[in-house]
Amino acid sequence: MGLRTKFNLVLILSFGIGIGLSGYLAYGLLRENAREEVLQNARIMVEGALAIRGYTSREIQPLLTLPMKRQFLPQTVSSYAAQTNFRTLREHFPEYTYKEAALNPTNLNDRAADWEADIIREFRNNAERKEIITERETPTGRVLTLARPLKVGSPACLTCHSTPDAAPDTMKAVYGTANGFGWQLNEIVGAQIVSIPMAVPLDRAEKVFHTFLAGLGAIFLLLLVLLNLLLHFAVIRRVRRIATMADKVSLGEEDVPELDARGSDEIARLAASFTRMRRSLENAMRLLGE
Repeated sequence: MGLRTKFNLVLILSFGIGIGLSGYLAYGLLRENAREEVLQNARIMVEGALAIRGYTSREIQPLLTLPMKRQFLPQTVSSYAAQTNFRTLREHFPEYTYKEAALNPTNLNDRAADWEADIIREFRNNAERKEIITERETPTGRVLTLARPLKVGSPACLTCHSTPDAAPDTMKAVYGTANGFGWQLNEIVGAQIVSIPMAVPLDRAEKVFHTFLAGLGAIFLLLLVLLNLLLHFAVIRRVRRIATMADKVSLGEEDVPELDARGSDEIARLAASFTRMRRSLENAMRLLGE
């Protein structure tokens, strides 16, 4: 087995171990970073929904107070505005779903499912919690969920949700008087819930991971070529020259030129030592011939 083969085997083995360890560590980090990126996008969407709710309450609702006496307009409801805008957003980001779930909603479409109700109760039992992140299994795969509490923060909300008698007649004509009442000021009545399939962050991590591995592979191939060139010109070619010269001298050839021993590395020192040995040998043979 030649020196080049041994060198390349050691290099390939070292790279294999290195890329295995690097890949193992990088894959975990990339998965976690992708998960955090998706959650950060979910947080931005929740903040956007809150901004829409606030704008609807401050700017839209007062403008529609008089029309509301004749006909109930859902555009005055901050929850309706936020969820309607999010449905438009889903046309570009279909993997994200948004819901404002409530334990006792006016619109039964907003009633919390069992797992959503558990999140709302957790916010109620731990008022200091501002965010809950969970993962759950669904028939379509594992889903990552980010939730924020919805609190009755303004007395204006109680106009429609305190008692049926205080609620607008137009609203009761649409939704009835059985749901959405009995809310209290500063009570947590629901949660903003953004859900994302785990396949989304995992796919992102996979793509970055494959790019990372491809980059490592390209760097390794470049290093392999450069190191082989260095090995060839700095070591193998010079050692072969010394070995060829030694063979000729050992066979008694006298017209063999001297080695070029320029340089200060180990190969140059070996060539210089061989040249001195050859001269000593020639002097010794000359003395014996006399």
